[in-house]
Parts: sequence; C-alpha cells; structure tokens
Amino acid sequence: MSLRNYLIIPLFAIAALSCSHKTWQIVQATSVKIPIDSSTEAIADKNYEAYLQPVKLKIDSQMNVVIGQAAETMTGHGPESLLSNFSADVYRQTASGYLGRNLDISIVNLGGLRTVVPSGDITIKKVFELMPFENELVILWLKGDKLNELLQFFASIGGQGVSGLRMEISKGKAVNITIDGKPLDKEKIYSVATNDYLAAGNDDMFQLAQYEKQVNTGIKVRDMLLDYIKNETKKGNKIQSKLDGRITVISRQ
Repeated sequence: MSLRNYLIIPLFAIAALSCSHKTWQIVQATSVKIPIDSSTEAIADKNYEAYLQPVKLKIDSQMNVVIGQAAETMTGHGPESLLSNFSADVYRQTASGYLGRNLDISIVNLGGLRTVVPSGDITIKKVFELMPFENELVILWLKGDKLNELLQFFASIGGQGVSGLRMEISKGKAVNITIDGKPLDKEKIYSVATNDYLAAGNDDMFQLAQYEKQVNTGIKVRDMLLDYIKNETKKGNKIQSKLDGRITVISRQ
C-alpha cells in the first residue's frame, strides 16, 4: 500500500467522525420578567427614542381617535358580565348579517377580552387593547349533544361569554338550558358564531372543533367591533350592555 493510501484512510475517518449526528439536550433554562414601565425609562436609549418619536406621534394620532361613547364601564368575568354580553351580542349580530339570517347562539372566551372599557370616550386604541389578536369571526354548525357538553364545561368553570341562550349553574352543572326559549335539543344542529381560535378547540373548548360545518367569514374580530361602535355612534347611540340573566348561578354546592 502506498504512502498516499495511508494518508487517505485517516482523512476519511476524520471526515466520517465530523459528519456524525450530534444530539443536543436542554438541561436547564431560566427566564426573567422585565416590566416595561416607568422604571425602564432610566435605561432607555435616548437616541433610539428620538428616532422613533415621529412614528409614535403618527400612530398616536390614529389610535387616539374617539369613535364612540360607553354608557358605563364594562368589565369581563363570569358567569356573565357587561363586556362579555356586549362582545357575544356583537358576534351574533355580525354573523347573522353575514349569513342573512339569525344565528342561534354565539360563544366568546372571557380570556380573550384583554381590558376594561371605561365609561366615556372609546378610542381605536381601546379596541386594539380589548382585542390585540388577529382572530377572525367564524360560523359553525354544532350538534346539540356537543353543545351540551360544552355548556357543562362552562358551568364547571363558572361561565363564559354567550349570546342567544340561557342556562343556570347548579353545583357546577348546566341546567335549564334554553335556546330561543326552547330546551336544548341534543339531536338538533345549532348555528354558532365564534372566532377561529376557539373553533380549533382552544381554551379547552374541544367540542367546538367537532363541528358539522364551518364557514370562515374573513372578518377580523377587531374590525367587527370597530365597525359596530362606529355604526352605533352614527345613529346617535352610546355603547351599552346589560346583565339579563343569560347565565345565573343558583347553587354553588
């Protein structure tokens, strides 16, 4: 064997070893929450702040536009609230307009309502704070037995945002469920307005992903709320909601 061959063999061995697959494994990870508030002003890059100032002023001029008036402060919580009732009602009204006929119900998640809407001026910025996500309005057709399972889940966690139905919570169970004044029929197919996030079964709403049919409207939830507020303002109306007993707790134990 020539000297050249002796040199080639070790080179092939080195190349083979260098191409071998390495598996990396995370053995430790830590995270630190850094608040973005007045305490961070001292370490802010002043030059970068100055660079961004024209952009900020332009965005503020657009976001601070007043588009309506809230008749009273609206907050979101269970079993029902002014904000969740308002949001769910707008969902159902907009979806009904899209289809050209009344939808049975609508469902929104309380966790998706990200701020309080105080009484007085409603700005575009406030609607962006309320709905900072790019979620879209969707329409589902859901069988009654799946809807019943979903409402039982709502009862177990103390409620969610709904429109078009009424129910009572007794010892963590949904009872006396009615839709359009009629008892829930487990064999009937119901039309449901919601958003694409929930339609995928998120927030533990697995039953919504078991729909019979789905229609994607392409309407952003944020745009839907903005349009509703602007249209009500044009009519001379303030934005208001009411507690109407759509979900009531009759017994906790």
